[in-house]
Amino acid sequence: MKVVDVTGDHLTTLYQQLQKEPCPTNRGKPLGPKSVRHIHNIISAALTSVTGPKRLLTDNPAREAKPPTERKIKAAEPDFPTLDDSATARFLKDIWTPCGNSRCDGLHHHCLRDAPLWSSYAATSTRRSETLGWMWPLINWNDGSIKLRYVVVEEGNTFRLRKLTKDGESDEIIYVDQALLTILWWQYERQQYEKERLGDLWVDHGLVFARDGFKLQPGRLAGGPQDPEKVSARWRTVRNRLHLPENFRLHDWRASKINNDLDAKENPVEVSANARHHSVGYTLSRYGRRRPESAKKLAASSASRIGLAGAASLSTPALAPSP
Repeated sequence: MKVVDVTGDHLTTLYQQLQKEPCPTNRGKPLGPKSVRHIHNIISAALTSVTGPKRLLTDNPAREAKPPTERKIKAAEPDFPTLDDSATARFLKDIWTPCGNSRCDGLHHHCLRDAPLWSSYAATSTRRSETLGWMWPLINWNDGSIKLRYVVVEEGNTFRLRKLTKDGESDEIIYVDQALLTILWWQYERQQYEKERLGDLWVDHGLVFARDGFKLQPGRLAGGPQDPEKVSARWRTVRNRLHLPENFRLHDWRASKINNDLDAKENPVEVSANARHHSVGYTLSRYGRRRPESAKKLAASSASRIGLAGAASLSTPALAPSP
């Protein structure tokens, strides 16, 4: 269709079709409202470039189109599962339990090779790419802080280590407990053993969670960044073995940590800052997944404080609700 013939109705029809018809690049499923909204923004920006005096269009037809609304987008967002503090504690106990094999020495055996990585996800609100980019020189062991300067990202069929993209000039910093630092030191000692064992096959990049020598293929080197997709594949294996929710992703540790901190009435300003969100309001609105339960507790507490139960007992039978 020629640009000059495009109308808002044409675009609205297109958006409706994208949400109904199978999409080959979306595993045969229709696109979601958020994806369609992105498409609308791209089309609108493209049409804006040819709109104006002495151009193809006098008015941008995208302004008359009806893309999915923010309410529809939010309604379509899946409510991913989270683990509460007690479930997280059970998980940590399970992953740090040695397999009991006669060759298992509690440090060098492969059964615990990912335990520090899973612990780091559970104990912090960092993303998968950020945790894989942690570096030893960026850990301050004295004040318990970790600078987030690098990430490991997927690019097509490969992956690479790159600088963390952010608006500010200073590094992002998170603070962790001494218990996690102890786990990271355990990881450091294990890594030193790997470096000595592999010799020239280890090319050091300073990464905390570098590729180790377990099932290292011929011609490959250890010490570099891990493949994020293989990390997720190993996570799915652990998730199934420990009978966690089937759709619980690595990223859901982030939501669990933030939700648990908010439920425990931790300072929302610090929770938001450690999650590197742009505002406290965003943290409370985006991660308030358990608000119905919290709201009920608030209502019960408020009713108790004002003596609502006493007033209810004095109400007339005519006003009392039927059982």
